[in-house]
Amino acid sequence: MIIVMDKDATPEQLQAVIAWVEGQGYRTHLSQGEERTIVGVVGNDRPLDHNQVERMAGVERTVRILAPYKLASLDMQPEPTLVPLNGLKIGDKQVALIAGPCSVESREQILEAAHAVKEAGATALRGGAFKPRTSPYSFQGLGLAGLELLAEAREQTGLPVVTEVMAPEQVSLVAQYADVLQVGARNMQNYNLLRAVGSTNHPVLLKRGMMSTMEELLMSAEYILSCGNPSVMLCERGIRTFETYTRNTFDVNAIPALKARTHLPVLADPSHGTGHWEYVESVALAAVAAGADGLLIEVHPHPEQALSDGLQSLKPERFADLVKRLRAVAEAIGRSL
Repeated sequence: MIIVMDKDATPEQLQAVIAWVEGQGYRTHLSQGEERTIVGVVGNDRPLDHNQVERMAGVERTVRILAPYKLASLDMQPEPTLVPLNGLKIGDKQVALIAGPCSVESREQILEAAHAVKEAGATALRGGAFKPRTSPYSFQGLGLAGLELLAEAREQTGLPVVTEVMAPEQVSLVAQYADVLQVGARNMQNYNLLRAVGSTNHPVLLKRGMMSTMEELLMSAEYILSCGNPSVMLCERGIRTFETYTRNTFDVNAIPALKARTHLPVLADPSHGTGHWEYVESVALAAVAAGADGLLIEVHPHPEQALSDGLQSLKPERFADLVKRLRAVAEAIGRSL
């Protein structure tokens, strides 16, 4: 349920409503927009008497939320969530551009990539220090050394860092170095990890699972939001289908479909979505045209030498060309890059 307050409701009336609801054993989440103030009511399986709530001073009406996700719902918060990142508000008019290699391999590699994407127009640097891989024999990342190299790249370029955290016990360590905590596709339903990142004040980039529905993605976001962290960004990165010509099937439908249901920013990862560098540009352009609030693009100085995902990584010069085309598409739909 959400409680819509009168536009002239006083702060005392609002606090009285919150105190009464919490006294019934529920949790409240406050959303204060320009037009109205909403009190979200979650938790507790006992029904709340909406007639009694509507008789309280300052209450305009109550609305039942039918979707299983409450805090992520547009009913709960009709205005878009804007996630702050180094002066940029992700979810606003400017499309975020997060670029860099799949994994941090060496000091020379990450610094070269960071300077290249910064020069081309990226707004944040991506790079994995901890890498979940299908094979236990594949490169698993540099761990702490990789985090330290990402921090050095941020110091040199000014780009905020986006990197993956794989387990609850890693969260405090990664949060010391990263500006955004990424929860990868394989961990989308790792509920202990979702609770752990939800207990931080770091923005969280939540990737859709390889075989997950959009509703399951939103329910995973609900875990993070319910722990008190409002800065959640969703990411469509392709789902597994019967198709073999691409690594995954990029679901461009998910971008408008999610934005029709949630106030959270929706980003796109055309690199994992296609798995082939030659398709990344087309899908990136389509994602921006469909309304994506940001892109994650893998860029490597020498993709042929990459220890992971070289096939889907752009060379810096190709990335720079792509940025120019992305800017044209963004401007055509009333946004900027």
